Amino acid sequence: MKKFALILPLLFGVFFCTLAQEGSAPENSLNSGTIESQFEYIYRVSNNFQEYEVVKKANLEKLKSNILDSLKTMRVQVGDLKNAQIAKADSIRTITQSLNQALEEKEAAIEAKESFSFLGMNIQKTVYSSMMWTLVTVLAGFLAFFSLQYFRSFSKIKKAKKDLEEVQEEFDQHRKNTLERERKLKRELIDAQMGKS
Repeated sequence: MKKFALILPLLFGVFFCTLAQEGSAPENSLNSGTIESQFEYIYRVSNNFQEYEVVKKANLEKLKSNILDSLKTMRVQVGDLKNAQIAKADSIRTITQSLNQALEEKEAAIEAKESFSFLGMNIQKTVYSSMMWTLVTVLAGFLAFFSLQYFRSFSKIKKAKKDLEEVQEEFDQHRKNTLERERKLKRELIDAQMGKS
């Protein structure tokens, strides 16, 4: 009875350990887990024969199938990643082209805003403005020059007119004096003729 009392707890311990291993077996089996855990499972359940590990063929086939499935899944994932990378590269290329086109349109719009057609030539507004201000300055210079010439001529004409008036007055005075002298001479002549007769 003593032996049975000692063996009974030992049997319960082994039973619970077996249950614990069976409970964890699905986690570390060929049906689930990583490839590494599946290899560990194969090593754990295989038998030793001299220096070799004896593995069940079914386990080996299952592991091979799992590895091939994993490789197939990884190839699909790599293909998806490549396709995503190509799509992103195409998207980046499209965005870059759109950006370049937008920049070209912006530069064309700025150039169109900064220039206009004048006499059939495309002229920048700054150049046109400089030309117009130069033209205005030249015309203002000509106006100032001709105004100065006009005022000089006007003063000369005024002086000449004044001189003419003075000469005219002198001429009129001279004519009056001449007329008076002629009358005086005529009177003297008439008086002289009358005095002789």
